[in-house]
Amino acid sequence: MTLAEKIVSKKLKEDVGEGDTVEIDIDLAMTHDGSTPLAVKAFKEIGDRVWDREKIVISFDHNVPANTVKAANMHKITREFIREQGIKHVYREGEGICHQVLIEGGHVKPNMMIAGGDSHTCTHGAFGAFATGFGATDMGYIFATGKTWIKVPRTIRVNIEGYNEGITSKDIVLRVCKEVGRRGAIYMAIEYGGEVVKRMGMEDRVVLSNMAVEMGAKVGLIEADEKTYEYLRDKVSEKEL
Repeated sequence: MTLAEKIVSKKLKEDVGEGDTVEIDIDLAMTHDGSTPLAVKAFKEIGDRVWDREKIVISFDHNVPANTVKAANMHKITREFIREQGIKHVYREGEGICHQVLIEGGHVKPNMMIAGGDSHTCTHGAFGAFATGFGATDMGYIFATGKTWIKVPRTIRVNIEGYNEGITSKDIVLRVCKEVGRRGAIYMAIEYGGEVVKRMGMEDRVVLSNMAVEMGAKVGLIEADEKTYEYLRDKVSEKEL
């Protein structure tokens, strides 16, 4: 099985394969000041209470400080939603970019299903999580129900071998992007592996997963290993791991 198939199968407690369409529970939903307002609009057409205020993370990081009246109104809508719904995990202006604070705040763990109102949510695939971006209507539905549907993606396996001093993870993934193409992995999973990936620290692995969407991929996955768990131990309790 591919890593994408393994993660989805584990979540569903049944074997699934490429091309299967499934409804699945979301473990973590993330939006930011740019994507929350439209998600809130969709949410209010469905329900009045979020499915789990502990599983939603909202960050203010895209238009901060607000530089237009439109941006200020988007902040207002976002803050009202946070207050009305009692959202527990909120990152204010200056605390960091949404993808980074999810990691540093201990919200991301292996085998999670993560839905984000941002195309680079695939970043968290570096931790062995099925993490992908959704549009506003989908995020509104997820806020209300904690569920979504996905088609189990086909996988492109990328093995990275050999190493030259001075080459960074960004250099490597840009070469992968060149080989695969800007639209070469639409609705697919990029699964990274090989000796170079095994040697990489988590910060470098995150770069690989982050760029998967630049090839059109649904997710950019790296299998969790001891380096993954070691990195997370000061952010997540042993019980949660």
